[in-house]
Amino acid sequence: MDGHHSMPTKYEPKETEKKWYDYWVKGEFFKPADDPNKEPYSIVIPPPNVTGRLHLGHAWDATLQDILARTKRMQGYDTLWLPGMDHAGIATQAKVEGRLREEGISKYDLGREAFLEKSWEWKEEYASFIREQWSKVGISVDYSRERFTLDKGLSDAVNEVFVSLYEKGLIYRGEYIINWDPQTKTALSDIEVIHQEIQGAFYHMNYPLADGSGVIEVATTRPETMLGDTAIAVHPKDERYTHLIGKMVKLPIVGREIPIVADEYVDREFGSGAVKITPAHDPNDFEIGNRHDLPRVLVMNEDGTMNDNAGSYEGMDRFVCRKQIVNDLQEQGVLFKIEEHMHSVGHSERSGAVVEPYLSTQWFVKMKPLADEALKLQQDEETKITFVPERFENTYTRWMENIRDWCISRQLWWGHRIPAWHHKETGEIYVGKEAPADSQNWEQDEDVLDTWFSSALWPFSTMGWPNEEAADLKRYYPTGVLVTGYDIIAFWVSRMIFQGKEFTGERPFKDVLIHGLIRDSEGRKMSKSLGNGVDPIEVIEKYGADSLRFFLATGSTPGNDLRFYWEKVESTWNFGNKIWNASRFALMNMEGLKYENIDLSSEKTIADKWILTRLGETAGSVTRLIDTYEFGEAGRTLYSFIWDDVCDWYIEMAKLTLYGEDEQAKETTRSVLAHVLDHTMRMLHPFMPFITEEIWQHLPHKGESITVAEWPAPNSELDFPEAVVDMESLKGLIRSIRNTRSELNVPMSKQIELMIRPANEEMASRLNRGASYIEKFANPSTLQISTDLATPEKAMSHALTSMEVFLPLAGLLNIEAEVARLEKEVEKLDKEVERIVKKLSNQGFVAKAPAHVVEEEKAKKEDYEAKRQTVMERIAELRA
Repeated sequence: MDGHHSMPTKYEPKETEKKWYDYWVKGEFFKPADDPNKEPYSIVIPPPNVTGRLHLGHAWDATLQDILARTKRMQGYDTLWLPGMDHAGIATQAKVEGRLREEGISKYDLGREAFLEKSWEWKEEYASFIREQWSKVGISVDYSRERFTLDKGLSDAVNEVFVSLYEKGLIYRGEYIINWDPQTKTALSDIEVIHQEIQGAFYHMNYPLADGSGVIEVATTRPETMLGDTAIAVHPKDERYTHLIGKMVKLPIVGREIPIVADEYVDREFGSGAVKITPAHDPNDFEIGNRHDLPRVLVMNEDGTMNDNAGSYEGMDRFVCRKQIVNDLQEQGVLFKIEEHMHSVGHSERSGAVVEPYLSTQWFVKMKPLADEALKLQQDEETKITFVPERFENTYTRWMENIRDWCISRQLWWGHRIPAWHHKETGEIYVGKEAPADSQNWEQDEDVLDTWFSSALWPFSTMGWPNEEAADLKRYYPTGVLVTGYDIIAFWVSRMIFQGKEFTGERPFKDVLIHGLIRDSEGRKMSKSLGNGVDPIEVIEKYGADSLRFFLATGSTPGNDLRFYWEKVESTWNFGNKIWNASRFALMNMEGLKYENIDLSSEKTIADKWILTRLGETAGSVTRLIDTYEFGEAGRTLYSFIWDDVCDWYIEMAKLTLYGEDEQAKETTRSVLAHVLDHTMRMLHPFMPFITEEIWQHLPHKGESITVAEWPAPNSELDFPEAVVDMESLKGLIRSIRNTRSELNVPMSKQIELMIRPANEEMASRLNRGASYIEKFANPSTLQISTDLATPEKAMSHALTSMEVFLPLAGLLNIEAEVARLEKEVEKLDKEVERIVKKLSNQGFVAKAPAHVVEEEKAKKEDYEAKRQTVMERIAELRA
């Protein structure tokens, strides 16, 4: 398809985008070339959750990756961009349960197997939405390699990792606080807990210090848990208590001595600033307990009755115990105030029972050895992961250095079921990829793994691991770059790194490119509750994918948040139209030109040489900026090259030749125009893939698609530094004359006298070389260029680099009318100065007004006086 048919007058994104995306996918342009002579480059997509449709953050993330994938593909790398999605555990289960609830069904009515079928149906539905959105954004992924975290292959990888870590002693069972439903005796995930505001009470108590020196006040909403208290915590900087830190307190009723510890978690402003710590019955207390090595005393049974640690209350229901203990504490004078209090209490979605935070046995990954190995990677340039911007390496390192063991079991149905079996008789645990041989005697663990457990393996599980001979794994791992937001460095990035190191022996990616979050135009986070979210598809419907992509790529600097403005997307849309119109003009002037007939070797104009040189410079800059992930700068470089250099200057200058008589020069300029547009479209392609393919296919070109056209590189044979110097002088001169015309309201159509005095012969010959451009763009009636030009009288003069420009006034304006206008200006300025002088001589004003206001008035006076001086000098010049 060479440039034989004309482009429509208006660019229509809708039809164009669908047409080209289908063409690319059908033509398999996004599949790696699998050419052993090419260097491999790979990216795995951060898998979006199948919980819902994609938001602007996804579109941003995907656009940045697409810019890299498309650039690398054009640069001749064997490029794999692997797509996929995440099952998202708890989030998806919540969505599926919500849908069932609307139908009046509970997941327990269905049972585990039928519920999972419903979940898979949900996954299929949402996966197709996500694919549809990917296609709308224009992302160049290889769909033939798409993966899902619950695929068989990825599930095999998860089981392999679990079993391997268990056998190495890096997975163990330990205690953790979970949500417990005492009625159905089951653990609940967070989404199965419904929070309701209920009328409760704050019970204020004085615990006596063991040495008899006084008491310390604490308050609780669950007094029955005090039987399991193992400490009192105060804030380390709370002066009321610093002298008590380390002392012991005698726990009422129980008589056990417990310490006073200092912990920054404590809120000094709340209550007395001292809190009782019950690690076995409260998740925050559990964390504080871990930090201070406190014992965990469980005082309740699984059915919500008190156990033998509760002493005389053993066997009582937790709420009966609460009443009894309140009476006993009041009698002892320990409980001195009961304050009514509305608070949010978790209830079981399943039974309606009040949920009890409860110490239970969960599965953990022992993190220290894994984190140490991952941190070691950072000490060697050859093995380290480069964070961009580098400040985020600290976020990663801090997290890894202060790592806590990772609780990986979740009380859900949707996810990877833990590959562990409990013996029905002996309680023995068996961990393996398959069920034990005598499976009838074993029950598989009910829990599933945290969703991050499988996504931590994503860079290598998607490539065919644990089969270490898998072709993709050998060729494309480790990947080139991971692109993600700063909010999941701890959850996801760090986990991929330590799992990658542990199971493949190396880093999973060379670089991590971190971006921020998308906010609205006021800087607020986009959220459902604020109703300020923007659907990327809505933006695409209105302005096309290219406009959205270019805005997302150039809207912020690396690592920072991005504010969404409709106006900015609209200005990108205008940019697209500018490119379209320039290309239409060019195509009308290169009818019949074939790619193989493009000739850049013949005699070229200054403008031809200049634009070819600028093209080379732009190619060098854009390549360097994309390589260093400075997409915003790369986009801005292209924007100014296309808008200013190509459209505003070169195309206008090319018209001189194209509309002239010299056929040879015409051919050359057409070739230059075709070459420049072809290469410009290629550089812009990763940012705006659709409009560039559409234009490129109309231009004289080589190959089936711009997606695999060669990436432009600077070419020393098309580098003409002297033409750039010539051109800059000409542009400066033409701009100066145009500005003067607009100041004096002299239209471009009116011819004016123009006299130029170059500072030296070199500048003189430069201006003479470009005389045809000066005549075209300054429209002089006469043009004089001479180093010994006498300074004319009554002329406007401008000093530019190495030249002075004179515009005799007679031809520009009516001198009498101009003098009259300037005299009015002086009168106006006189009045302003007089007003301020009067103000400043008023003692009341000077005394009462703030100093900065007085200074501002003085500065205004000086400014008006300077302006008046300039205008008066101008009048004197005109009258001379």
